[in-house]
Amino acid sequence: MKVRQNGRIVSVAVTIAVAVNTDGRREVLGMDIGASEAETFWIDFLRKLKRRGLAGVKLVISDAHEGIKAAVSKVFRATWQRCRVHFMRNVLAHAGRSGRRVVSAFIATAFAQDDAGAAKAQWRQVADQVRPKLPKLAALLDEAEDDVLAFMTFPKEHRAKIHSTNPLERLNGKIKRRTEVVGIFPKEAAITRLIGAILLEQNDEWAVQRARYMTLETIAPLRDDLALTLPAAAA
Repeated sequence: MKVRQNGRIVSVAVTIAVAVNTDGRREVLGMDIGASEAETFWIDFLRKLKRRGLAGVKLVISDAHEGIKAAVSKVFRATWQRCRVHFMRNVLAHAGRSGRRVVSAFIATAFAQDDAGAAKAQWRQVADQVRPKLPKLAALLDEAEDDVLAFMTFPKEHRAKIHSTNPLERLNGKIKRRTEVVGIFPKEAAITRLIGAILLEQNDEWAVQRARYMTLETIAPLRDDLALTLPAAAA
């Protein structure tokens, strides 16, 4: 987003964290504004959440932003899931226009497996199949295997909701529509007020929904003594 700082117009990154708590409901954890999304920014953001009481984190899902994987490991010692949708876009860029459909179908066979072991075995088979003609793509598959398939170690009922950042797209779209009306913000506090209001509204909507995002039966095996929930942020 664009904001005025010291007489100049600069771009800033707005980061939003949402989660599924131990009751199987979604909630907004927090937001932050930074000049970039380097590892130091992510560490600071995650530590703020931790100081407010966030604990029991099992999986963190995001695009492959610089430093986020290391930050997740340092602050929460949780598993990081690389967004599958964003990864596939990167992969298909190496496949060539004529090979995208075939490569996409090959990789989809790994996602269709019943468990993590079978998915990893199929993933390696796909990498080996494309390696002779598309060595860069195969190398990318080798490197990303654990991060893209992390969701496969979780209950099958959850996988469609945790393999990518797609569940956030509706919220991101709502924020984008509201912020585009403003265009350039006069100061960062104005960004916080507007987006904060949108997030509070969304959090309230999730809290009163009759259906849980994940059922208590499927989320129970993942629970521990520390609830995945935060108190309200200070004004």
